[in-house]
Amino acid sequence: MAETLTSGALAETARAVCVFLHGRGQTAAQMQEDVIARLDAPDVHFVLPQSPGSAWYDAKAVDPMTETAAVQLDAALALVQAAIASAEEAVPGRPLVIAGFSQGACLATEYLLRGGKADAAALLTGCRVGAPDSDLPETPLGSIPVYVSNGDEDPWIPLWAWRKAEDALIRQGARVRSEVFPGRGHLVSDDEIDAFSDLLRAVAEGKDLLEYPK
Repeated sequence: MAETLTSGALAETARAVCVFLHGRGQTAAQMQEDVIARLDAPDVHFVLPQSPGSAWYDAKAVDPMTETAAVQLDAALALVQAAIASAEEAVPGRPLVIAGFSQGACLATEYLLRGGKADAAALLTGCRVGAPDSDLPETPLGSIPVYVSNGDEDPWIPLWAWRKAEDALIRQGARVRSEVFPGRGHLVSDDEIDAFSDLLRAVAEGKDLLEYPK
């Protein structure tokens, strides 16, 4: 894996830590510029791991779960676990947020629904890996707040696939706030940045998120 980027609050003074996963064909540095630098979350330390290649895995959002995809997904999830372990070591005893955009959001979704632990999540334009399949694993999430968003005609993450992931998160107990943006391109809009910032600040300050229904 290429060098992991860090930004935001210093690890020594941060009140929360966020691991943010980039999308297909993107880099951690791009996510730092396009997403993290736009956030208003001064007490959060950000960790941005980089995939070994141009993507975390080869499968696209609407591909079925093949044996190859499953092997690659397991390898990607192991990298996510390593990044989270490093983040928790750097910022011990503080809340952890898992987040990502596009393929990064898909990977973060799988991390959660396959037993990964976090205190909150922001899944910006993501779905299940192997979205057409109906027997994907699901693990109870407790009542963590999860922000999920998508465009109504996103060219990479179809709305039906995004809805299936949203349903799985709700079914497993997450407190989900969801937003669909008409006509939004494959990017993170200002409204999504605002919602993500609100989530991060609330987690860092230990505040309840009333807009995330139980």
